[in-house]
Amino acid sequence: QYGIVLDAGSSRTTVYVYEWPAEKENNTGVVSQTFKCNVKGPGISSYGSSPGALAKPLDDCLNKVKERIPVHLHKNTSVYLGATAGMRLLRLQNESAANEVLASIQNYFRAQPFEFRGAQIITGPEEGVYGWITANYLMGNFLERNLWRTWVHPYRKNTMGALDLGGASTQISFIPEDSEEHFNSTLQVKLYGYNYNVYTHSYQCYGRDEAEKRLLALLFQKSNASANVDNPCYPQNYNTALTMRYFFGSLCTQSLRPANYYANQLVNFHGTGDPGLCQEMVSLLFNFTACRDREDCPFNGIHQPKAKGNFVAFSGFYYTINALNLSGHFSLDDFNSSMWFFCSQSWAQLQFMLPKFEEIYARSYCFSANFIYYLLVHGYNFNAETWPQIHFQKEVGNSSIAWALGYMLSLTNMIPAEGKLIQLPLKPSLFAGLLVFLTATALLCLLFLVYLCIVSHRRKNIPCVEHVFIPE
Repeated sequence: QYGIVLDAGSSRTTVYVYEWPAEKENNTGVVSQTFKCNVKGPGISSYGSSPGALAKPLDDCLNKVKERIPVHLHKNTSVYLGATAGMRLLRLQNESAANEVLASIQNYFRAQPFEFRGAQIITGPEEGVYGWITANYLMGNFLERNLWRTWVHPYRKNTMGALDLGGASTQISFIPEDSEEHFNSTLQVKLYGYNYNVYTHSYQCYGRDEAEKRLLALLFQKSNASANVDNPCYPQNYNTALTMRYFFGSLCTQSLRPANYYANQLVNFHGTGDPGLCQEMVSLLFNFTACRDREDCPFNGIHQPKAKGNFVAFSGFYYTINALNLSGHFSLDDFNSSMWFFCSQSWAQLQFMLPKFEEIYARSYCFSANFIYYLLVHGYNFNAETWPQIHFQKEVGNSSIAWALGYMLSLTNMIPAEGKLIQLPLKPSLFAGLLVFLTATALLCLLFLVYLCIVSHRRKNIPCVEHVFIPE
């Protein structure tokens, strides 16, 4: 069987195709990603003024999907579209435009051979929890096969926290040390008959793209609305002209918009490649004073329990780390030195350093790295000791770590509320002890039998000695 999920993010739409054996629909560990396609062009929220233009970019990916899924299964293949922070912002800004975009998608899929299950704008907490489900599902933290090839709950296996960085929002999700204490800030998720109290929070306007627009707006403000602005986060000698609409047109920068705002007016940004000044400017994007030094409130007045255990950081986190030529686990010092080195490079040098060079991403990696530093260290309170617990990862096997898989698993009930598990009649610790005891007893019995055999064999081989008395 197949399922299709469209992850309609703020910066782009990604189409995922998932596959699983039909006879194992309610098992785990069998759903795998078989195809991924990035839809050309911006995210669907950019089509607010022209929703009809959505069809053409979607066609390219959907035609490839049709080739991947056997024709006779098309009508039984469910399609889900989940829109995230870009559409959440558009709905706040212009609800009718957001509804028109969703209606245009509905019309498009009515003409497709698949079973369309609707397009919806998911909430920030939902996005966070679906990402957490995906990460832990792919890493086998919910169920595993035992010796009898049946599914059981992994013994003493901890779940991982999930860090997701999108274009318009960022999410943190994990199980706090004391779920009861933080009950009001956690969501209860029931998977395979087990309850998980997951803390999750989504920070709107703290996605990579929206955060950078806020930085550009601040730089423009500090330059006294000059038409030429220095940007310490852009590489040395990089120049670009951006319209005021580009960075002031967003709901996230509305409060910074000047009185003399002209949407089409160009502003020239000149890169100075100054790591220290870049860091200073990025720090202004966070409101650290709202918490008044409370440990359970890192920034913006938002309550957050202490981050605990291992975390997987994906999406924008991974791509930025990859650009810095880092991967997997590394120390905070390594990250800082790589970031400082990268941010000191000229635009000409960067073109030879990056494995894949695209201007719109290349110019922003220095900003992204500084933003990630402030978000993780000053925002979520990771430090030199806990930083190595963050694993920057893009996928597990061939499956991308993204909220889309968790979304599909939940909507198709492939993660049932109550799983029919064949579990061991004893606790794993008691069972293991009993197994060791029985094995040891069996070995002792075997050794005793061997000993008896050897003794018996020796007795048979002793020659008989007759005492002959010879009379004198």
